[in-house]
Amino acid sequence: MAFSDALAEPYQYKFALRPNAGMLKGLDIDGDGFTGDARDAMGYGRFLGDGGLALLPRFSVDGANVTDLTDLQWGDGPNAVLPQMNGAAFPSDEVQVMLRVSPSGHWIVPINFGAQSVMLLVYSATAPVFYGPEDFNGLRSCDKLRVWEAVLDGTLAAPPTNPIIIGNVNADPFDGQGIRSGIAGVLLRPDLQDPMPMSLGARQAADLNQMGDLALDAADWSDDGPGNLRVSYILPSRDLNVTGAGVFWPAQNDPLVALLGSDGFAAGPHRLVWVDIKIERLR
Repeated sequence: MAFSDALAEPYQYKFALRPNAGMLKGLDIDGDGFTGDARDAMGYGRFLGDGGLALLPRFSVDGANVTDLTDLQWGDGPNAVLPQMNGAAFPSDEVQVMLRVSPSGHWIVPINFGAQSVMLLVYSATAPVFYGPEDFNGLRSCDKLRVWEAVLDGTLAAPPTNPIIIGNVNADPFDGQGIRSGIAGVLLRPDLQDPMPMSLGARQAADLNQMGDLALDAADWSDDGPGNLRVSYILPSRDLNVTGAGVFWPAQNDPLVALLGSDGFAAGPHRLVWVDIKIERLR
């Protein structure tokens, strides 16, 4: 919350719940034969809360009606696909029984505007890399999205009113190493809309051999690494009135590019994604 306090105009409301990031349970989650390091937490983290989430809304949170799915175990998730190695559960049956699907959090957070409200489906996925052929992180990241699809379908929680999926999905529907079909399927859901936020900076910084629309990229990684990808999303309900969208990735000749730092990474490789939605309010 220190980020909000440092702003010239701090956000009026702050909301956060305890995440899985950095939460140790005495398990060897990465299968290296040891316990107690950052990769052995329910979600990668060197301490409890490392890599957690926070919401800074300008309007009030209906805290009494927040739904927290952060404790949902991976194996209990809808259509979960758990990793296997040589025909056995990876890294162990014990881990798969206890491990939660969310490395950070899965929150359904109602935001009140008066005459209308929206429900933010908030989460952040792990990068679908850093493991072996069992594809531990790739499978887990895809199953995190299945949680939201089950919520939208009303099979895991009450169907939300005016839902908006918002967060770092860490998957691109066309490029990168993730299971692309997961996010590609969500983007095609008839109950959601994709505002397709773009930027000129992303187009100018495009990598060779990209299959997706270059202007949609929202992260700037090196060409010898993941490359530039679309990984962060705001996907409003089809019923909401979207009036604008973009990614804060200024063009090379734009004075605002200085905010990215001399190397372009002052705030890391991720770029800010924004979507404008017109909401009816009581007067």
